[in-house]
Amino acid sequence: MAAPRENVSLLFKLYCLAVMTLVAAAYTIALRYTRTSDRELYFSTTAVCITEVIKLLLSVGILAKETGSLGRFKASLRENVLGSPKELMKLSVPSLVYAVQNNMAFLALSNLDAAVYQVTYQLKIPCTALCTVLMLNRTLSKLQWISVFMLCGGVILVQWKPAQATKVVVEQNPLLGFGAIAIAVLCSGFAGVYFEKVLKSSDTSLWVRNIQMYLSGIVVTLVGVYLSDGAEIKEKGFFYGYTYYVWFVIFLASVGGLYTSVVVKYTDNIMKGFSAAAAIVLSTIASVMLFGLQITPTFALGTLLVCVSIYLYGLPRQDTTSIQQGETTSKERVSGTRGEG
Repeated sequence: MAAPRENVSLLFKLYCLAVMTLVAAAYTIALRYTRTSDRELYFSTTAVCITEVIKLLLSVGILAKETGSLGRFKASLRENVLGSPKELMKLSVPSLVYAVQNNMAFLALSNLDAAVYQVTYQLKIPCTALCTVLMLNRTLSKLQWISVFMLCGGVILVQWKPAQATKVVVEQNPLLGFGAIAIAVLCSGFAGVYFEKVLKSSDTSLWVRNIQMYLSGIVVTLVGVYLSDGAEIKEKGFFYGYTYYVWFVIFLASVGGLYTSVVVKYTDNIMKGFSAAAAIVLSTIASVMLFGLQITPTFALGTLLVCVSIYLYGLPRQDTTSIQQGETTSKERVSGTRGEG
């Protein structure tokens, strides 16, 4: 297993920050491109399913390296996967929710500009905050709650007049796009906190947990493929419309999924906040260059508010526990002195 969080080096955190930022920005732009190109449109459900398969294979490979020997690797799989049906069922919950989230991302980026999607999708932060308070019994500082409301204000500005017409001429339904983002946001908040709770409630390897989740994910996404596009896939084929760009999107989604699990276990909100803000800036610049997106003042102000709020939300909180304990100790000493008197 990897080192505990407190022993993770700053270099490792910076490395994760760089990868998360680049993957998040590149994934949004690449996915937007594949959903708005003139070529035959591929089935998004199959792409999500293949992503789960690749993440499973990568996790199996990393676990094999982590265990160090074939015997220990087999024993780990036998004990934690084949011999733990309850754990598989437990991890099937985030698998189902993540599958819905991923499909909603495809739907949203088929109907919204990449920059609009990237900024609006940051509503997952207040949703995650609320889930954290309700599911993990944690508290948020006043500054963090202020940043949450600032974030909502920024997103409202972005949606007010998101951008002028782009060079991409496709039939779009903004209302459907924002509806898909709303569902994706709810899924992201719940699934992320649920997975964190499972991940940190035991000493089970991160990669074992990933294997448990991705196995369930493959089953869930295959059901989604059959129910959503089964008839068309039977006629056209599973890989209909696939290009190198589609495979690139799948690769980015796979890498992003693995790094998300690493971030949940080993890093903090500061790193995730900077990563999200940087990804917004990069995807916005890329949308201007690739899709001809013309940024309005309202959109720019909204984006700025979102970036600032993400930074404020990730600021380190003062450890009030030790202060309160100190005050309690002082009061007890005073009481004890008065009692002795």
